[in-house]
Amino acid sequence: MDALKTIAQDCAKKELPSFSIGDTVRVDVNIREGDHERIQAFEGTVIARKGSGIAETFTVRRVSYGVGVERVFPIHSPNVKNVKVIRRGNVRRAKLYYLRNRVGKAAKVKEQIQ
Repeated sequence: MDALKTIAQDCAKKELPSFSIGDTVRVDVNIREGDHERIQAFEGTVIARKGSGIAETFTVRRVSYGVGVERVFPIHSPNVKNVKVIRRGNVRRAKLYYLRNRVGKAAKVKEQIQ
């Protein structure tokens, strides 16, 4: 079990991005197409964070061409190159699943005033 923990610590990213639920983030993801790779940006609102340690994931939601798109990213994945916070959200919930049922301005998250 100790060997498994040390392997997990080696795979873990040293510098974790600082973001929370309700924030709008841009996630740079490494995409492999055949024998070449490219980086694709996915920008949206963080609606959930789950797990802990090496298995921690976060869910990002955006509306693209009128269709809601959600992607789940492992925080420690080598395919997640960068997470940049675009704007901070002011929310009072740990999970924002209720945004799935809302459209238009009702699906917006208020910005945190600093």
